[in-house]
Amino acid sequence: MVLAVSSTKVVLQLWIIICQLCLHAAPAMPSDLKLPDIHIFRSCKIGRIYQFGASFSDTGNDVVQDPMLASSRLPYGESTFLGPTGRYSDGLLVIDYIGNTAGIPLLNPYLKNDADFTHGVNFAVSGATALSTETLAEKGFGRDGTDNSLGVQVEWMSNHFASQYNTNTSTLHDSLFILGEIGTNDYTSPLRQGKTFSDARNMVPEVTEIIENAIRRVIGFGASQVIIPGILPLGCLPAILTTFKSNDTSAYDEYGCLKEFNDVITFHNDYLQRKIIMLQQENPQATIVYSDYFNGFKWLLSNAHQLGFDATSALEGCCGNDGPSHIDSSTDGCGGSNVPVCSNPDRYINWDGVHFTQKAHSVLASWVVADLIPKLNCVAEVKYY
Repeated sequence: MVLAVSSTKVVLQLWIIICQLCLHAAPAMPSDLKLPDIHIFRSCKIGRIYQFGASFSDTGNDVVQDPMLASSRLPYGESTFLGPTGRYSDGLLVIDYIGNTAGIPLLNPYLKNDADFTHGVNFAVSGATALSTETLAEKGFGRDGTDNSLGVQVEWMSNHFASQYNTNTSTLHDSLFILGEIGTNDYTSPLRQGKTFSDARNMVPEVTEIIENAIRRVIGFGASQVIIPGILPLGCLPAILTTFKSNDTSAYDEYGCLKEFNDVITFHNDYLQRKIIMLQQENPQATIVYSDYFNGFKWLLSNAHQLGFDATSALEGCCGNDGPSHIDSSTDGCGGSNVPVCSNPDRYINWDGVHFTQKAHSVLASWVVADLIPKLNCVAEVKYY
C-alpha cells in the first residue's frame, strides 16, 4: 500500500508539471529562433538530483523555518496548481523543469518533515551565501537571519547520506549534483551596505574557494556528475536597477542593465570556471560541468519579444514596485498589503524584482538543459524544433 501511494504521488507530480509545461509552452517561434528538444535529457538516465543554493532554487526550506514569509502565501505560486510552496516565483523554478526533463518528480526540501527523498533532495535555502555568517561578520558585512550557507547545506547532505546509506554511497552513480547558483547574496549584501565594487571583487577568490571545497566534498561522497551554475546578471534585476538607479547613461549596457554589477559577476563566473577546469583535471572519474546561467539569461533577454514576453517590461517586476520606471521601491515587497501584481505574469521575465516568473524559468531551463546535454556526454547531438 505504501508503494502504491508513493507511485501515485510521483505520477501526480509529473502530471502537474506536464500540465504546466503545456500551459506555459513558448509561442510559435520565428524561423531564426529555435528551442531545443530537451526531453532527450532523459537519455542521461539520472536517478536522483541533489540541489544546493539560494532562493533561485529553494523549493521550501526557507518557509519551513519561517512559515510567515511572503513566499508562503499568494500571489506567490498563483500560476501553478501547487499554490504557494515557498518557491520565490509565481510558479515552478528552473530546478523543477530540469527535474521534469530528467524524469524526476519535484524535489522535496530537506527540512520538510517526513518527506519522500527517493529521487533526491533540495538543500537550497533562500538568502543563503557561500561564505558563512561568521566570515561575513568578520569582514564587516552584517547579515540578518539564520546561517544557511553552502557549508551548512553540505553538512545537511552529509547527515542525510549517513542516515540513508551509512557509509555506502555507491548508489550515487546515477545522481546529479547541482551546486548553485550560489554567491549572489555574498555580493549584494555588502553592496547594499555601501561597500564598493572593488570590495565585492576582492571577495571573489574566497567565495569561489568555498564552492570549490563543496565540489570536493560531494565528489568525495561518490558524485560522478556535478553541475556548477554561474551567477545570473545581477545588474539586470529590477530591485538592483531601482536601488542603484543612475543618471549616468554610460552606467548601463545595451539591455539597460547596470554594467558594474554585471562586471563583478562576470569576474566571479570566470574565476569559478578556472577552478572547475582544475577540478576536472584532478578528478577524471567525474564529470564536472559549468552551467552558464549568465549568458542563458542574456539570451532570454535579447529574445524576449520572440519568446512571448513584453519586451518593454523586460526589466520590470510583475509583483511589486521594482524596475527602471519606478522612482523608488515600495516599503512592502511582493506579498505585502496593497502591493500591485500584474495581470499576466507570463508576459514578464521578472516576478518580484529579484526572482523570475515561471514562464522565464521554463524558457531558461530549456536553454540550460540544451547547453548541459553534450557536456554530460549523454547524447551526441541536441535536436531543435
